[in-house]
Amino acid sequence: MAIPLLEVKNLVKRYGTVNAVNGISFTISRGTCFGLLGPNGAGKTTALEVIEDIIPPTSGEILYNGAPKSPTFREDVGIQFQHTTLLNFMTVGETLLTFQKLYREVESFDYMVEICKLREILGQMNNKISGGQAQRLMLALALVNKPKLIFLDEPSTGLDPQARRYLWEIIRGIKEDGKTIVLTTHSMDEAEYLCDEIAIMDHGRIIAQGSPPQLINRYCEGGTISLPRENVVASLDDLPLPYREENGRIVIMTDKVNTGIEKLLAMKIDLSDMTVHSPDLEDVFLNLTGRKLRD
Repeated sequence: MAIPLLEVKNLVKRYGTVNAVNGISFTISRGTCFGLLGPNGAGKTTALEVIEDIIPPTSGEILYNGAPKSPTFREDVGIQFQHTTLLNFMTVGETLLTFQKLYREVESFDYMVEICKLREILGQMNNKISGGQAQRLMLALALVNKPKLIFLDEPSTGLDPQARRYLWEIIRGIKEDGKTIVLTTHSMDEAEYLCDEIAIMDHGRIIAQGSPPQLINRYCEGGTISLPRENVVASLDDLPLPYREENGRIVIMTDKVNTGIEKLLAMKIDLSDMTVHSPDLEDVFLNLTGRKLRD
């Protein structure tokens, strides 16, 4: 059996009488993207800071490559923080070259530029690039030291949909190159798209873990069919499924969407402007935590 790249065992971080992280355990396989999700205050940021060697644990064990973290661990991993301030008087290219000088072993300049799509902005000043370009630069800086393990803290926060999707494809490309990624995010779409395995935290503990499809199958049932109210000319009491009225629409709950549609067709209900919602990771998150994404 292959040794996981990272293994966390019974990790605890206590501040006074409060357990910010309360005995969590998980393993991360090589070449995968592992998502650590949770509402604000769940303990995920504290857990990551301990794992990243930024703050010490109260107790527990963290193994890297099957052994306790060595003094060189910080040189072996890459971190993209959510907020980083770069020097305004430097260009993108100068910034990459400067960061290369901080490490003994470094990634090639051309690789970072190509994988993070920076070629066209190398000569631009750091304070003149867009939010999406800045996030791609931050990602490149996390690659400078040729890390095997990369931590990404909400990498697409504040980006427009196009820039966000562009960044996701870059992250996927980095994973396909053999890197292992640990991701925290408030975007359930992002987690569902990028992560092979997800752990959901609340109150310092891991309350659910698995692949996105496994979590959806385990914690959600059925789906909903939404129709304009005027489409249902028969009495609502005749509907064969549970429903609710919402903003001029009838939202019908069903264990199996196909079966629900078949029942509506049998009643000759007009399905024009129908929308169907199947359970997704956001439904899992809300079912488990009972809280919105940005509590």
